[in-house]
Amino acid sequence: MSERNEAAGSGLGRDRRYSAHMIKGGNATIYVSDMDRSVQFYTEILGLRLAFRAGNHWAGIDAGGGLQLGLHPAGPRSPVPGTPGAITVGFGVDEPIEKVVSTLESHGVLFHGSIIDDGPVKLAFFTDPDGNELYLAEERAEARNDL
Repeated sequence: MSERNEAAGSGLGRDRRYSAHMIKGGNATIYVSDMDRSVQFYTEILGLRLAFRAGNHWAGIDAGGGLQLGLHPAGPRSPVPGTPGAITVGFGVDEPIEKVVSTLESHGVLFHGSIIDDGPVKLAFFTDPDGNELYLAEERAEARNDL
């Protein structure tokens, strides 16, 4: 197989040896209907850090572990907040997931169903104030050691 890969539609070649270094980091953009309410949810309820805010145009949320969230107001050319098909964002936890779920429930977060034990990971699903689907994930120590 050739080490060259044609970029889709551009006619420009890309050398696959460098593709892993082209993209680093990033964020998951979440379209919101009320910036203040969403910033409050992600910072005060979930305990994440507000990294940057540009009024009601953008808020950068540092979720730790390299995960960055970008809160952006919905507009005429963006998805409607909370509609099916939105990207699901997952948050790793550094405490037992049962404890995290209990803490978030005490702040009014509603979880959908019970915690799912999926072998190497436990999952708990919930939504933000706009109905965007989110989940918590706890990796078992054995699963982390296998990596």
